[in-house]
Amino acid sequence: MQTLRRTPLYDRHVAAGARLVPFAGWEMPVQYEGVIPEHRAVRTDAGVFDVSHMGEIEVEGPTARDVLQATLSNDIDKLSPGDAQYTLLTTESGGIVDDLIAYRLDEHRYLLIVNASNRDAVYRWLKEHEQRGSDVRDVSDDYALLAVQGPRALARLGLAHGKPFTFELAQLDGIEVMVNRTGYTGEEGVELACMEDDAPALWDAILARGVVPCGLGARDTLRLEVCYPLHGNDIGPQWDAISSGLGWACALGTGFTGVERLREVKEHGPERKLVPFRMTEKAIPRQGMAVEGGGEVTSGSLSPMLDVGIGLAYVPAAQAKVGTELVIDVRGRPRTAEVAKKPLYTKETSS
Repeated sequence: MQTLRRTPLYDRHVAAGARLVPFAGWEMPVQYEGVIPEHRAVRTDAGVFDVSHMGEIEVEGPTARDVLQATLSNDIDKLSPGDAQYTLLTTESGGIVDDLIAYRLDEHRYLLIVNASNRDAVYRWLKEHEQRGSDVRDVSDDYALLAVQGPRALARLGLAHGKPFTFELAQLDGIEVMVNRTGYTGEEGVELACMEDDAPALWDAILARGVVPCGLGARDTLRLEVCYPLHGNDIGPQWDAISSGLGWACALGTGFTGVERLREVKEHGPERKLVPFRMTEKAIPRQGMAVEGGGEVTSGSLSPMLDVGIGLAYVPAAQAKVGTELVIDVRGRPRTAEVAKKPLYTKETSS
């Protein structure tokens, strides 16, 4: 039986009455008060998520840039110290080993924040591609990571607005933090990295500022409303990055692993595409449900803000145009849906 790992905030979650579940080898809070109130707190005010299960990998040295430019899909040369970038680690066939964020700490040092379930795979991949003059290190156990998201997140933290996908070092209530202007909810906010030992004090300070604790359940519905893919559900090694709608994160003029295959897919067009949809009949779609014509739902839920079933699905390219009707097998019953624009939720669509 697998022993689940725990973040530095495990005791805080237990004390707060969180419901804990296994996730990517960790014992994580799925909810506190409930998914819907936590989701709405992030959309209307501010919520905090413990994402300390995420992996952190440092690549350092005079050839660190060369290692990353040869393995990651986006153009690492676009980063100056203080910048961050969404990017992919891809296979020879263009499949996605992981989607991650790269931070350029200084001229020859980068930090990668990767999905918890892919931490070991990403580390091994990069270690195998190490070059003379580069050093790849898994530093995940040194860090804790708290995501504070919502329209009032910055105000509650006493932080000024800043450019997305940048970072800075700062202090929050006397605690040293790396303030990353990134997130997974579609709301303005930050992801705060700190040393592992400082995590409980940082969590307490954030809650004392009126931020609502949130679990993985709300994190999933929030990201789905804004069509952010989840590795293992919507993206993975079996789907190429173009078909997954992530061609914008692929610098096809560079020489990363799998770029030749992705150029071919781009030129000829993907056979299937990942599309967002909303139900036009009353039903809640779920992962694995069949879409008539050869498609499949990869993520689905009831949207707490739109009060309608929403999801992501791979469908034949001919069915991928916005407005196309889809028929989904919902527990043996055909239910209609419609391909929609990204994001499914905006402040305007909910009003």
